[in-house]
Amino acid sequence: MQPITSKQAPEAVGPYTHAMRVGSLIFCSGQIPLDPETKALVPGGIREQTQQVLKNITAVLEAEGLTLGHVAKSTVYMTDLKDFAVVNGLYAEAFGDHKPARSTVQVAALPLGALVEIEVIAED
Repeated sequence: MQPITSKQAPEAVGPYTHAMRVGSLIFCSGQIPLDPETKALVPGGIREQTQQVLKNITAVLEAEGLTLGHVAKSTVYMTDLKDFAVVNGLYAEAFGDHKPARSTVQVAALPLGALVEIEVIAED
């Protein structure tokens, strides 16, 4: 196993790494909408937060020379499924024609009060 970190993604808010490589698989930790420079949640609502989460995931994948096109599975955690249409639209835009397997669940709360968190598994 090999830990993966990205200087373009926000530092982890706990005792974990951005991702782990196990053979050709990349297991990315969940990303919340932290701005890598300010280390704070991005201002705005679900739209801005989802956009930042997708940027953070992209930064982690790029550390291994990968893109969202390498993602095989994603899990989306949301605090309110009423925001599903917004998140789904931004997700679809980011992934384009690539449609990895996905689960979406509503949770009671996310770290630092985030509205959305996404984790992915990619293959090199």
